[in-house]
Amino acid sequence: MLMQLQRKETLDAIRERGLVINAAISRQFTDAAAIFTLERDNRQLFLQNARLFSQLLRQQAVLRDASALNAIQATAPQWVGNYKVARVVDRRFSSTDNMLIIDAGSRRGIAKDMAVLTPDGLVGRVIEVSANYAKVMPVINRNFMVSVVSDSTRTNGLLAWRNGNERLAMLDHVPVSSKLLVGERVTTSDYSTFASRGIPVGQIIRVSKDKLFYKVDVRLAVDFSSLSWVLISLAKPSMEKIELMQSPDIPEKGSVNQATQQQPQPTNDKRP
Repeated sequence: MLMQLQRKETLDAIRERGLVINAAISRQFTDAAAIFTLERDNRQLFLQNARLFSQLLRQQAVLRDASALNAIQATAPQWVGNYKVARVVDRRFSSTDNMLIIDAGSRRGIAKDMAVLTPDGLVGRVIEVSANYAKVMPVINRNFMVSVVSDSTRTNGLLAWRNGNERLAMLDHVPVSSKLLVGERVTTSDYSTFASRGIPVGQIIRVSKDKLFYKVDVRLAVDFSSLSWVLISLAKPSMEKIELMQSPDIPEKGSVNQATQQQPQPTNDKRP
């Protein structure tokens, strides 16, 4: 065996066989390393594509917001007056108590009881303000009411929402003696305590008689399902009018006595 291993042919065969085995093992390690390298490269490519996709989404959102902002500013009607533009950033969905959050607060001059609207019509009113945000009670909230008037017959009523349909509200306190017509448009009236007059609210689509008042259905002007940008009217409500309306109708007892005491008393003096 020793003599056989010392033969050149045997040593060359063993060396050649070793080289083949070494090459095969090296190839296996190279393939394994290539797999790991490919996986790392794929991961890096995936992360790079994710970053590019995120940037693309942000750019598209910025362009879309800019387009929507330009559109709402360009279509803002004259009856809006001085206003601020804000975006709806959150919303509470409910069949009775919908609520909106907009990205404009006291730092931009927004205050409580300001009217919120779109070029289509009334959205609601501001009920709470922080530094950078404001909470808006929309028309589609059961606690929301606004005084309105019809455009043709000038019939006044109180618009309220209570049925769960985002496009349908009701007009209350319309006596059967009025001449309300189907198809009339209703706008905010002078009786409103927060909104200036003339803001579109909706259109009358159904009128039916009850005992003393009409039952009136109004299709709202604003589509709340697609609401994204709003206008906030900077016109503040007349506090003088609100205070007078909220003051007691009957004077207090103290003020009555004081007025009586201030009246001139009769005298028994008989003078020529």
